Amino acid sequence: MQNKRPIITRFAPSPTGYLHIGGARTALFSALFARRHGGQFKLRIEDTDRARSTDDAVTAILDGMRWLGLDWDGEPVSQFARAERHREVVDALIARGAAFRCWCTPDEVEALRQTAFDEGRALRSPWRDRDPSEGPDTPFVVRFKAPDRDVALQDGVQGEVRWAAKEFDDLVLLRSDGAPTYNLAVVVDDHDMGVTHVIRGDDHLVNGGRQTQIYDALGWNIPHFAHIPLIHGPDGKKLSKRHGALGVEAYRDMGYLPEGLRNYLLRLGWSHGDKELFTDAEMVAAFDLAGLNKSPARLDFDKMASVNAFHMKRADSARLTDLLWARLETKPGLRLDETGRAWVRASMDTLKERAATLAELEDQVYFMLRLRPFTMEGKTAKALDEDALARLGRLSKALASHNDWSEPALGDALKAFAETEGVGFGKIGQPLRAAITGGAPAPDMSFVLAVLGRDEVLARLNDVI
Repeated sequence: MQNKRPIITRFAPSPTGYLHIGGARTALFSALFARRHGGQFKLRIEDTDRARSTDDAVTAILDGMRWLGLDWDGEPVSQFARAERHREVVDALIARGAAFRCWCTPDEVEALRQTAFDEGRALRSPWRDRDPSEGPDTPFVVRFKAPDRDVALQDGVQGEVRWAAKEFDDLVLLRSDGAPTYNLAVVVDDHDMGVTHVIRGDDHLVNGGRQTQIYDALGWNIPHFAHIPLIHGPDGKKLSKRHGALGVEAYRDMGYLPEGLRNYLLRLGWSHGDKELFTDAEMVAAFDLAGLNKSPARLDFDKMASVNAFHMKRADSARLTDLLWARLETKPGLRLDETGRAWVRASMDTLKERAATLAELEDQVYFMLRLRPFTMEGKTAKALDEDALARLGRLSKALASHNDWSEPALGDALKAFAETEGVGFGKIGQPLRAAITGGAPAPDMSFVLAVLGRDEVLARLNDVI
């Protein structure tokens, strides 16, 4: 029967580092599914591992989510803060006969596990059916009394998944210090948060089977599970830091836009016909679980850059200027005054058409902002020989008297000057580019002259003449 409860999804990272690319994709899928169905997307920080969880890691995850534009509903939930609630549920399971106190020592558990393995069955604690009053006055754990029946899970990506009863031990629910274990805490938190759909990596598929047993024992509704294959590196192997297993802040620093990364992540393991490029509204309207793929997706940086280039072209030029300027302010040796910013803003409509990332934009605006006088080397210096410098002197005088400083008029003026000199345009353009840009990459010279303005152009020509 179709679940008629309001759709609620969640993202539940462990704060042991940054928001990595796989987690970001999981959060994106969960958020899109909730938004499409008018539901809620919630955030839970699974910080029960106090030795590894840090405030800095929590901050990094929240900052990464915000930068990527993945807004959640309500306040983030701390799993650690809910420990009393977890223990309360364990008491209920004990009262139902679905959990029990176990006084086995670590050595005894290891021996029991080896015997169970040799006999081809699951570990069963000898305390599951003993009277707890027989227990010694020593620390104990609480274990789940695993049912001796097969487990079936209807998964939104994997289809029906089945496990034999022998594959699931009597799972520890509470450690000897009273701390809840992962599978118990997840079930309780998802239930209390009203989660209806759990979208996560397929490395949690077996946990889905274990958690199904706990849901059944509590008589709670089981959420719809969708376990998605993990992202692989370009070589088809497990993703490594060398091949892209980085935090989203690393992709931000590489110059990707959040909307570009969102679009790229959407297509990593999900398809919608042949459509590759999506606006945010199109993502929400199109996303469904049926489009999730069973096979792992491969990270492809060329495709990522291509997708980001689409969003660079669509981005507001004033916003791109702000983003680019924030990056440039960390770079030494640049002219970062209001004049320089005005040049960048005036050129953005043109330059963004040529750049796949903000990093490429940095390269494209360098010719405007590098400090004068330029140091000339190699081919750039060779272009400024004696004849070229004499010709630039005559060009400088011609430009100084030129009234129309628009790009088309400047283009015409350069062509007219070449004709007057009786030389091909290359004899004009090459030394002019060297003088004005210092050999840095730049668009057509008429555009460059128009953006920099008469005074700056004449000053740069004067530097070399």
